[in-house]
Amino acid sequence: MLANQTSRRSAHLQVLRRDVWTVVMLALAPAVGLGIARFAYALVLPDMRADLGWSYAEAGWMNTSNAAGYLLGALLCTRAIAMAGAFRVMVIGVWACIFALVLCALAQQSVTLNAARGFAGVGGGLAFVSGGVLAAHIAQRNPEHGALYLGLFYAGPGLGIFLSGITVPTVLALFGAGSWRIAWVALAGLSLVFSVSVMRSKVAEISTPESEKDRVDHQPFALKMLPLLGGYLLFGAGYIAYMTFMIAWVRDGGGGAGFQAAFWAAIGAAAMASPWIWARLLKRLQHGHAFVALIGFTALGAALPLASGGSNALFLSAVIFGAAFFAVVASTTVFVRRNLPAGRWAPAIGALTVAFGIGQMLGPVATGIITDYSGGLSGGLLASVLMLIAACISGLFQRDLGAGASGATRD
Repeated sequence: MLANQTSRRSAHLQVLRRDVWTVVMLALAPAVGLGIARFAYALVLPDMRADLGWSYAEAGWMNTSNAAGYLLGALLCTRAIAMAGAFRVMVIGVWACIFALVLCALAQQSVTLNAARGFAGVGGGLAFVSGGVLAAHIAQRNPEHGALYLGLFYAGPGLGIFLSGITVPTVLALFGAGSWRIAWVALAGLSLVFSVSVMRSKVAEISTPESEKDRVDHQPFALKMLPLLGGYLLFGAGYIAYMTFMIAWVRDGGGGAGFQAAFWAAIGAAAMASPWIWARLLKRLQHGHAFVALIGFTALGAALPLASGGSNALFLSAVIFGAAFFAVVASTTVFVRRNLPAGRWAPAIGALTVAFGIGQMLGPVATGIITDYSGGLSGGLLASVLMLIAACISGLFQRDLGAGASGATRD
């Protein structure tokens, strides 16, 4: 009896280790698609803006183009997964991001740079949604550790943020003003390493049981998720403004390459730690409560630079914001996994990603216009905080779908 129990425990630990490693490999896809191909733009932006003579609105348009591409990728992803499988779609998305990073290094005109940023967005959307579907299936077959697995996946961008935060300021400091093209090449090389690691792993062996594929709920779910969708749109608009312009804020405040690297790396390190910080909250809270709490922490992190411009406040802002903002994304997938059958995960995650993508399209350019009009970055950052607060309010109205249908609560 004891030998059998030991054998079962050993087998369980082996499966746990295998699934953790699989999720870690999956997390490299959003590390490229978001952590590097999207967010590293903020690190390169000050040098690009000085070299190319952009206004803040023009700089914001670059991330709006990226968000538009992300939205297109999210819209295409469900059908692409049905045709080619989630793993292949994820790999295609990662390679699209690498191509876009190389194009950013070679481009000379704003039109070409906008196209490259848009193509990076398409790749990021494909990689993120398809990777999220694969991670959700791993979480479903291991419900006891499901929240941790999803948290690990959504911590992937934190790794990309952390490494790009070390890489880009170092490159710019070594090669001087106007070396932003070299920084894009370095980011493409880093992404290439991640891509090869994903392709050499056994992630492709993930499969969806036929019984789960056939369990498709044909009842509309989007109307029941309107508060979450609306809140996610506002969150997308609010958080991306911080991630687009905070390095410019730090640089304008006198922060050199070392401080910029430390600030960005703090965001990435906190994002990587978020699965262990929030796993219990994601597992226990029902309805939209985890979504609301995590956006609240994100808003707090974004607001701190407005209260104090000191280095301590900036680092605290980076840590709080970094620890919370990708856990918000995890909370939406946890909500979908808890409320819908597996056959509806891809379209539900896709719908949320579309709302998120629309917000990310609106946020950078709107914040850039506000910044140009107000004459300083503080106006744009305040608008970011207000959008995050509005996202919290919207999320308060989201109930679990089963609870909403029956009139009961599950708290």
